[in-house]
Amino acid sequence: MNLKEKVAQMVVVRASGYLFDNQIRYPVWEPPIHKLKYWLQDLGVGGVIFVDGSTVDLATRIQQLQSWAKIPLLLAADIEEGVGQRFAGATWFPPPMAIAAIAKTDLTKAQKYAETMGAITAQEAMAIGLNWVLAPVVDVNNNPDNPVINIRAFGETTELVGQLARAFIGGAQEYQVLTTAKHFPGHGDTGVDSHFDLPVIPHWENRLAEVELPPFREAIAAGVDSVMSAHLLIPSWDEELPATLSHKIITGQLRQNLGFDGLVVTDALVMGAIANGYGLAEASVLAVEAGADILLMPLDAEVTINAVCDAVTQGRISESRIDESLERIWQAKRKVYPTWQPGDEKISDYSSSPTYNLVEKLAQPKAQETVAQILQDSIQAAGGSLTPSKNNNHLRNLIVVQDLLNTPFLGNHTPAIAIPQKYGYQPHLIDNNSEALPNFTSHGSTLLQLFIRGNPFGKSASLTQLADDLVKKLLKNGELQGLIIYGSQYTLKQFSAELLSEIPYIFCYGQMPKAQAIALEILFPDFLSSL
Repeated sequence: MNLKEKVAQMVVVRASGYLFDNQIRYPVWEPPIHKLKYWLQDLGVGGVIFVDGSTVDLATRIQQLQSWAKIPLLLAADIEEGVGQRFAGATWFPPPMAIAAIAKTDLTKAQKYAETMGAITAQEAMAIGLNWVLAPVVDVNNNPDNPVINIRAFGETTELVGQLARAFIGGAQEYQVLTTAKHFPGHGDTGVDSHFDLPVIPHWENRLAEVELPPFREAIAAGVDSVMSAHLLIPSWDEELPATLSHKIITGQLRQNLGFDGLVVTDALVMGAIANGYGLAEASVLAVEAGADILLMPLDAEVTINAVCDAVTQGRISESRIDESLERIWQAKRKVYPTWQPGDEKISDYSSSPTYNLVEKLAQPKAQETVAQILQDSIQAAGGSLTPSKNNNHLRNLIVVQDLLNTPFLGNHTPAIAIPQKYGYQPHLIDNNSEALPNFTSHGSTLLQLFIRGNPFGKSASLTQLADDLVKKLLKNGELQGLIIYGSQYTLKQFSAELLSEIPYIFCYGQMPKAQAIALEILFPDFLSSL
């Protein structure tokens, strides 16, 4: 391979999980077919990351992309909560924090859930053609105001996160997929989302060694295949460069201190924490100098490849450094493609199976049963149930979401809307980030459902002041009849014990339709008997 071909293998680009250009949802980050084909077929990039789509679309898409590539691809997705979190039709698990909640009373059961979650996620990923699971999150979420990690973490304590992450990795290792511990050296104690800006971790070395690093040690000991770097500034280790771009952190701490010799992947290079302060070319070079093997989601693959090649030509980076990363990439690809060897010219059997077989491989009964068990074992409920009056014509189902234009878990058919509607509650959706309270024309008994949690690009993982004012207004007017919170336990803590003592309330970590059904069946216990 020439230098450009070697460097191209270090690049993983983003693509739409849908098949056609007119289905692309994020055109700034997801290239059209002609550009994607050029990157894969002509430049020879090493892999692709997907964010959304249906399982059938993605399986077909992967076959298309593999047909363009000369070398089989690393095919990745952030499926921290199962394949169904991103790709419709597969199993969608509750967030890891739900399993952490179960661990408080039964650690053995929680570890078994985490192991099963890892195994089912890996099995379903393989079924649709994915081979790189960008999970588990091993950040310790010890900052309740963290807007981006939040319930994606396996807990708030170092020991528990390490135990559950190890179990997840062990389950996934039953299948030929790569696993990923993220976000090194720990994104849990931040109040800033690195998708927007650069967070600063102010802690000294001894604190980092005691709290942030042990879960990564656990993951490495468990045989995790890759570690994803975080876009964080940690002055006690490097006063100048974010972790992703820091040789002191990636090579000094991760490679030398923790002894990790697997694949190091950057977090997405399009994120504000890096993109706002560095041009793509310089960020790509600095990341390789730091010790990264995979450059994830550059906005333009060609810019990244050319920049790293120029740095080698100019003597800034040695070609032997590129070869080190290439060998780790080959090792990863040999794991997920056991019949392939570097030098093979033709891809033959690396595509996923026919899509009509997916109904036999996805969302199977064991998986659905595990989802239900985790939800039921982690749910909180108090205050009784609701018995709606048949004579009340002013029943309101008020639903607060974080982004009205991006709520894949809601629709006319989903339980959060369909079940209350059977009792006469009319749906009214508002955005948590709205700039004005809704102006209801009449008073009415209100069921309030809040879908609030930490997410990348989520801005906030709690009720905004405006939404909080709305709740208080409903209480003052005597209109709040019941409350369901789906997502972050920190949102539940925004409500006083006095308030919660006045109404029936339910807290559920999951937001998916299965979570909605379980929560609403508690609130309306006669619903099942009425079917």
